[in-house]
Amino acid sequence: MLLQLVAWSVIAIGGTVLVWMGSGILESASDRLSTYYGLPSIVQGAIVVAIGSSFPELSTVVISTLVHGQFDLGVAAIVGSALFNIMVIPALSGLAGKEQLGTNRDLVYKEGQFYMIAIAILLLTFSLAAIYSPVSTAEGVIRGEMGRGLALLPLALYAVYVFIQYQDTMDYESDADTSHLRPGAEGIKLGLSLVLILLGVEGLVRAAINFGDLLGTPSFLWGITVVAAGTSIPDAFVSVRAARHGKGITSTANVLGSNIFDLLCCIPVGVLIAGTATINFSVATPMMAVLILATFVLFLMMRTQMLLSRGEAWLLLALYGVFLLWISLESFQAIDLIAHLPPTP
Repeated sequence: MLLQLVAWSVIAIGGTVLVWMGSGILESASDRLSTYYGLPSIVQGAIVVAIGSSFPELSTVVISTLVHGQFDLGVAAIVGSALFNIMVIPALSGLAGKEQLGTNRDLVYKEGQFYMIAIAILLLTFSLAAIYSPVSTAEGVIRGEMGRGLALLPLALYAVYVFIQYQDTMDYESDADTSHLRPGAEGIKLGLSLVLILLGVEGLVRAAINFGDLLGTPSFLWGITVVAAGTSIPDAFVSVRAARHGKGITSTANVLGSNIFDLLCCIPVGVLIAGTATINFSVATPMMAVLILATFVLFLMMRTQMLLSRGEAWLLLALYGVFLLWISLESFQAIDLIAHLPPTP
């Protein structure tokens, strides 16, 4: 078993490297295309770069559902990625920058509030599935069937988000020199990056499934930790790089935009592909509660003087460490605060 664990660990690391390489190319191509088409920085961070850097999460849901038939693993990876994005990435960006990570009112109130609405809409969608399409299971377990009709609800909200961001581009005029940019060449690089990311995500998903089988733990654990961290690396590099160049707004907008895309698009796309998916509401609710709590903590930190201090950055990392410890203890059945985790293989 030890050799198998080592082998799958190597595959997980290799998958992470592929995701990192592909995401680096994707981020560069997206940045150049955004400059070529004259998009403002907040739209670039919240839409273009966010969708590009969230492609690993989207791939995780698609591959987990379509190839491996494990929708729960994909959902776990999305929630874990959202937590990683909201806690670890701002902390790393705040520590890596030469100055404290800056924000502004548009970012805190506009992007932040829409992000909170995204969490509420996804939780509402899960609730509707549990209420109107309950699935008969063991006593005390609340599950519901989410069909394509319900999946359109969060997707419709994301369409509204894109429309709002589009309105911001109407009055924006870019003065950047675009004469040296070739959109065709950048499009080819974009396609290459997506292929690399798909290969990397497949390696991560397979590693998560096999870790669960070998260690007798639910794949949920590895989805919300290993796969989530591996697919969130692109967001981390994009945001840290932006913070180092003094672009705190772009850095934080990328995090919020990525989470909005992950919650409103990635999970519904998995449902659209599968046709229907069973939602374990007993697990989804506490996980969403943790995400909401982490979001409130970050927003309170960002709102104080519109800065994220280094002390607050270290606090975010410590809180994420507590989360990892808690979910690990739950998965190894050392504690039982979350009832009815996905069954152990």
